[in-house]
This record gives sequence, C-alpha cells and structure tokens, in this order.
Amino acid sequence: MYASDFGLNLAEVGVLLAANRLVRIVGYGAVSRFYGRHGDRLTSTLAVVAAAICALGYTSLSGLWLLLPLRLMWGLAFAALNLSTQVLATAQPLGVARRSGRARAFTALGPMLALPVGAAVALWLGPRPIFFALSLVAIAGLLMARRLPMQPHALTTRRGIRLPSRLDFWSFLEGLTLDGLFIIGLSYLGKDLFPGGAVMAAALLMALRYLGELLLSPVGGHLADKYGAQKLLVSLSLLTAVMLVGFGAGWLWSCAAAIVVLRALQLPLVAPLVTQRNPGPERVQALAANSVWRDIGAGAGPLLAGSVLPIVPSVWMYSAAALMLAVSAVFSVWPPAPRPNAGG
Repeated sequence: MYASDFGLNLAEVGVLLAANRLVRIVGYGAVSRFYGRHGDRLTSTLAVVAAAICALGYTSLSGLWLLLPLRLMWGLAFAALNLSTQVLATAQPLGVARRSGRARAFTALGPMLALPVGAAVALWLGPRPIFFALSLVAIAGLLMARRLPMQPHALTTRRGIRLPSRLDFWSFLEGLTLDGLFIIGLSYLGKDLFPGGAVMAAALLMALRYLGELLLSPVGGHLADKYGAQKLLVSLSLLTAVMLVGFGAGWLWSCAAAIVVLRALQLPLVAPLVTQRNPGPERVQALAANSVWRDIGAGAGPLLAGSVLPIVPSVWMYSAAALMLAVSAVFSVWPPAPRPNAGG
C-alpha cells in the first residue's frame, strides 16, 4: 500500500513479501543445525538482534536491493525464534500441549497489538516511524533471550532430502488453505467492507486472527491434554472443512469467524504430535521440517488464490480445498502399515 514510500513497484513488493518465507524454506535445515549446536540462548539472542536491525533498516532504507537482505535476515531470525519456542515448549512430555498453547498465545500478542497501532501511525505519520518503535521493542527481547538455557540439543546425523510425513502433508494443506486461500479471501472482503480505509481494514482483520490465537490457543492445548491431540486435530479439521465450504458458498462472516476460532484451536496441536512421533534427537529436525511444509503451503496459497479466484467460482475452490484438508487430517492419524518382522 505504501510501495512508493520505500522506492518499490508492486512486483518488487511481491518479491520482498515472499523473500522471508522462501529463505525459511531453504534455510530451516541450517538454522536447526546451528540451534542444535549452540542452544537457545545464543540462537535467540542473535535472532533478536537481527530482528531489531531489520526493523531499523525499514525506517531509512529504500529500494529492492537494500531491503531484500533485511527480509532474508528476518526470515532466518523468525525461523530461529519459532524453532526455539517449539522445542522449549515440547522439552518435557507432561503438559506439552498446554505449554504449546500458551506459547502460541504469547507469540500472537505482539502482532495483535502492533498491527492496528502500526496502521494508525502509518495513516498519521507515514509508514516508516512505526518500524523505529518496533526496533526498540525487539531490542527489549534481549532481556528474555539472555535468560534462556545455554545447553545444546542433540540432533540426528541424517542428511539429504527428508520426505514429508503424513503430519507434514496436513500442515502443508493447512497452510495452503487457512494461511493462504482463506486469508486472501478475507482480505478482499475487508477492503470492500471499509472502502477508503484499506490500511486499517487489513490491519484489523489480521489482528483479529492473532486475537483468536491469543484467546483460544491455550484452550486448544488444554483440550489436547484432556482428550488427545490426534482426536482433536481430526475433529477440528473436519469442522474447518465444513466452514470453508460455507465460506466459499457465501456465508462469509459467520463462517469466517468460525474458521478463525478453529484455526486458533488447532495451532498448538502440531508440536505435541510431532514430538510424540519423533522422540529423542529427531525432535528438533522434525519440528523444523514441519514448519517448512507449512511455510510452503502458506506461500503457495496466495499465489493459487490470486490466479484461481478470478476465473473459478469461489465455492468450487474452497470446497476442493476443504476436501483436501479433511482427507489429509484423517490420513495423518491413520495407523501406519506394520513393519515386517526381521526374524520372521
């Protein structure tokens, strides 16, 4: 929306918006190895400093080739912070879903507050001053980073291409549908609902998503500890599929509200399931791989929505996405085929 203020055209904006996600897809493996060798304190400290540098750079730099390195740096910093959060939340098996839910809630608190405040500041003073304030907020994160444990994490020595697990495939489709197709559709609706106020509309819609995470992720973690993460994931995914069909068919706001709630309840379920299925040294790399597949889906979703929505009825697109999500949820918990007995 403020591309010219940063010396950019729309095509360059698209490159910058995709860069931080693309570098995570490529770089999660290197980040996880660095994290495993050096532990949470050093990794998170470097990530916090990188985040502050990126925000400070947005206050004064212009042009694709000056902003692109900042976006790439931020992508790796986010990967490190996200991995540290998930690994620490799943370090002890007892109460892992509840801790994962609380971690998701705290993670959502920052953007929930920053999005509407940032939009208001942008309308008042322009788009750059908010980034200076955010750089100071990021530096404050050093106080927390320095309190994290220093111990390294055991890793497997396996290299090469890791095929996606069933849960990775579900995460890919959830990213595709809920972080891609659904958010793009909701953004279009917000722009129509608040004509002339697209900046504030987009900020409020995105903040609403994070508010849902803040309030409901701990609830999802509590329910997972009580009823089991696998059963909850399948149930919530099937309900989400129904709501996606309704969303595409025209029941926009009621289904959108339900999807926001269901998405927030599902978020804390993945890390406990990944941990359960990948105990020991495989846990760190499995969590990183799952995040990569979700990022791939979330990156492909907007591209798919932008190319398909103008030419295909929305009910068809969202129904197809709903069917894929439902099937993948059931498939993700389907009992694996028994391995042949080596002695038989």
